[in-house]
Amino acid sequence: MPLIGATTIERSFGEHVVLGGVSLSIEAGERVGLVGRNGSGKSTLMKILGGLDKPDGGSIAMSRGRSAGYLQQDPVFDMRETLRGEAEGAFAALHELHREMDGVFEAMGDADGDALDKLMQRQVTLEKRIETAGGYAVDHKIDEVLHGLGFTDAQFSVPVSGLSGGQKSRLALARLLLQEPDLLLLDEPTNHLDIEGRLWLESFLMDTYRGAVLMISHDRYLLDAVVTRIIEVEQARLIDYPGNYAKFREIRAERREAQLRAYENQQTKFKAEAKFIQKYKAGQRAKQARGRESRLDREKRDSTLERPVELASFRLEFPKAPRSGDIVAKTRGVGKWYDLEDGSRKTLFEGLDVSIERGERWGVIGPNGAGKTTLVRCILGVQELETGEVKLGSNVNAGYFSQDHSGLDDDTPVYRAIQRIIRKENPGGELSEQAARNLAGAFLFSGDEQEKEVRVLSGGERARVVMAGLLASAKNLLILDEPTNHLDVVSAERLEEALRYDKERKTGYDGTLIVISHDRALIDATCDNLLVLDGAGGVEVFLGNYTMWHKRDIERARERSRELDAARRAQQTQEKKERAVTEKKRRDDAARRGPSNNALERMQTDKLEKKIEKIESRIKAIDAEMGLPDVWSDAKRCSKLGDERSTLMGELEPLEFEWVRRAE
Repeated sequence: MPLIGATTIERSFGEHVVLGGVSLSIEAGERVGLVGRNGSGKSTLMKILGGLDKPDGGSIAMSRGRSAGYLQQDPVFDMRETLRGEAEGAFAALHELHREMDGVFEAMGDADGDALDKLMQRQVTLEKRIETAGGYAVDHKIDEVLHGLGFTDAQFSVPVSGLSGGQKSRLALARLLLQEPDLLLLDEPTNHLDIEGRLWLESFLMDTYRGAVLMISHDRYLLDAVVTRIIEVEQARLIDYPGNYAKFREIRAERREAQLRAYENQQTKFKAEAKFIQKYKAGQRAKQARGRESRLDREKRDSTLERPVELASFRLEFPKAPRSGDIVAKTRGVGKWYDLEDGSRKTLFEGLDVSIERGERWGVIGPNGAGKTTLVRCILGVQELETGEVKLGSNVNAGYFSQDHSGLDDDTPVYRAIQRIIRKENPGGELSEQAARNLAGAFLFSGDEQEKEVRVLSGGERARVVMAGLLASAKNLLILDEPTNHLDVVSAERLEEALRYDKERKTGYDGTLIVISHDRALIDATCDNLLVLDGAGGVEVFLGNYTMWHKRDIERARERSRELDAARRAQQTQEKKERAVTEKKRRDDAARRGPSNNALERMQTDKLEKKIEKIESRIKAIDAEMGLPDVWSDAKRCSKLGDERSTLMGELEPLEFEWVRRAE
C-alpha cells in the first residue's frame, strides 16, 4: 500500500478548473518533485494532500499510523517564545512522553505486586516510544538544524516577535524537519535560504531524512540532487516523469516536440480544408464545401490543439544599447560598515578591488545579510561608501532590477506596463503594442494573460513584467537582484535564455551583467566571474562560474580538515606521552604506598571497560564533528566542543590507568 494516495481529485475556483480529476500515489521513502507554471495548481494539490484544503471531489488515503507534515507559508508561532524554544516545540510529543515516564518512576516508589508489574510494562512501552520519537539527545539535533538553516547561537534566545519574515520562514522549515514526519510536503523550501542553507538542506534530505518527500521548488540543482521522479501539473492534469529534473527536461522536450508536430500537422490540415472551402463554396461543389466547413468548425471548437508555448525559442532581438567604454565599473579599496547598538562594528566588505569590463558576466554570492545588495548599490552610486572609490566607465547606461516592484501602475494591463517601463528607463524609446505583446509572450504571458491588470499579478508575474521592460530598454549594464525569487522553474529557464547572448542568432542580452542570486543554476548559466562575500567582511574575486568556485571551496575545506586532523593526531600523541609519564609516576607512588582500596579498584572490569568505551566513543564523535566545515568555522562551537573533550580526557585518564594496572 502506498504511503499516501489521491484518487480523482477535483478542485475549482469559480469557473477556473485547477485540478480535473487527478490521481497520484507516493511510496514510503520516495522523493518527488512537483513542477508547473505558477497558478497551475501545484500548491493547491499539496495543501489538499496535507489536509489544509478540501477537494471538490475525490479522496485522499494515508497509510495507518503514518503522518504528513506541510511547510506553512504563514506559520503560527508563540511570539513570546524564543527561536530555539519554538524549534524545540517539534518535540512536544517527546516531552510529554518524558513527563509520563517521570510519573511512572514516581508511582513505582509506592507500588508492588501486579501494580508494579504493570508499571514496569508501561516503562518498557514508553522507552520504545521515546526512542522512536528522538530519545534523550534532541538538543544536538535542534542545534544542528538551526545552524544548518543559517541561524547563529546568538539568535537562539531572540523572541520570535523579533524575527524577520524570512527568519520565521526558516524557523518553520527547521521545526518541520525536526518533527520528521513520514511525508514532507515542501512548498518552495529554499525561499529565504542562502547557498549554504540550500546545500545543507540538500544534504539533510539526501543523507539524514529517511521519509518521503513531495517538493515544489524553483531550485533546479536541489531538484536534481534530491528527487527521483517529477510530476508536472499542466492544464488541470498530472503528467508523470521518471528521474530527476534534468531527465524530466529531456523527456518533456521530446514529448513537446511530438505535440508541436501534431499541432503543425493539424494547422496544415485546417489550412487545406479552409482553402478547399474558399475555392468551392460558391460553385457546383458548394454543398460539399458547406459540409466540410461544418466539420471544420466542429473540429476547431472541440479538438483544436494548442501550440506548446515553452517550445517557442527566445528569438526576440532587443534594441541595441549604446556601446560603453571598455571598463564598465572599477572599484578601488571599497569598504562598507555600520555601527551596532552594542557599540561594535558590522563590516560588510572591505578592501575590494575589481575591474568589470564590457560584456563580462558577474555573479554576486554570499550568505544572507552579507551585504550583496549594498555592494551593487554602492557600485551604482545609490549608497555611499565608508572608504575607497567606484568609477563607472564612459557611456554606461545601467538598469537595476531590485526586489521591490512597487512602482508598477496597478490599473495597467501587462503589455502596457511593459511599454511604460521602457519609456521610463529609455526616454524617447517606444515599443509598439504588437512588439510589447510579443515581448510579453516571450516572457510567458500568453493570450488573455496580457490583458491582466498589474494589481492581480503574483510576485513572480510582476518580476517578469519588470524584467521584460528592462531587457528591452537598451541598457548596456544590467544589475539584477534576486531575479528568480518567486519565479516558477519555467520562468527561471526563460529568464536564463533571455540573459544569454547567442552570437550566431544575435538574440538575448549582449550587455554587461551583474547578478545577485542564491540560484546556483542561474549563476552557472549566466555568469563567468564571481564576487563572493563571506558575511564576515571579506570579499573574494573569483574568475570562474559557481560550479568551479564550489569545487575549489570543497577542496579548501578538505585541506583544512586534513590540517586539523594532523594537528589533532599530534596532540593525541603528545597526550599519550604525558599520560605514560603520569602513569609511571602513579605506579611508583602506588608501590611506595602499598595496596589501594579506591573506588576504581573496586569497580568490576566489565563496567570499567564499558565506561572507557563510552567516553572514547564520545571523544571520537567530537573529533569527527570538529572536522566539519560548518563547525571548525564557528569559533564558539569549536570552543565548546574543545572544553567537553578536555573534560572527557580528564575522566578517561584514571580509568585507563586502572585498566592497564589490571591487564599487567
